[in-house]
Amino acid sequence: MIVVGLTGGIATGKTTVAEELRRKGAAIIDSDQIAREVTAPGSPALKEIVEAFGPEMLTAQGTLDRKRLGSLVFGREQARRRLEAITHPRIRAELRRRLEELRRQPHPPAVAVAVIPLLYEAGAEKEVEMVVVVVSAPAAEQVRRLMARNGLSREEAQARVAAQMPIEEKARRADFVVDAAGRLEETAQQVAKLWHRLIMGPASKPPR
Repeated sequence: MIVVGLTGGIATGKTTVAEELRRKGAAIIDSDQIAREVTAPGSPALKEIVEAFGPEMLTAQGTLDRKRLGSLVFGREQARRRLEAITHPRIRAELRRRLEELRRQPHPPAVAVAVIPLLYEAGAEKEVEMVVVVVSAPAAEQVRRLMARNGLSREEAQARVAAQMPIEEKARRADFVVDAAGRLEETAQQVAKLWHRLIMGPASKPPR
């Protein structure tokens, strides 16, 4: 089973690429979904988050107010690192558990894709042996998509993009790059080529 770490910048098209890979038979593990599960009501992680950042991080229903927490830690490195110290070890442990569960299946999938937006920032590529695929798009396109998708102002969207590792740096470190700036059909064609390379086996993996 080949493990793919799928990453990229905010609003570059990771979800689109993951869905294309799912259609081709890949098993998808979404780290954002894992993050929601490990911070569910009653979880130790949620308790630690409330202790660290205050009860206002909870909604009226007792769930984590992810938008408020994101606004609190955005641009504040110390707060962000404190949050990551609570959540990242749990997310990584659950990711490893799910990958092992896939491997133990009678007929494991040929490819398992772990969607990890902050893969390089979190050092996740060192945790699990994986082929890293970066989904890229120009910063201007990221800003446009964020404004449309999240209702952000141009200044807010630009700040979100600028706060992440530059997409050029991620692309430089990747094993494969999918340019998702264009039409869906063009992205799908690139994913088809990627899939072919993946199922050919490790010998097709280019050097970093």
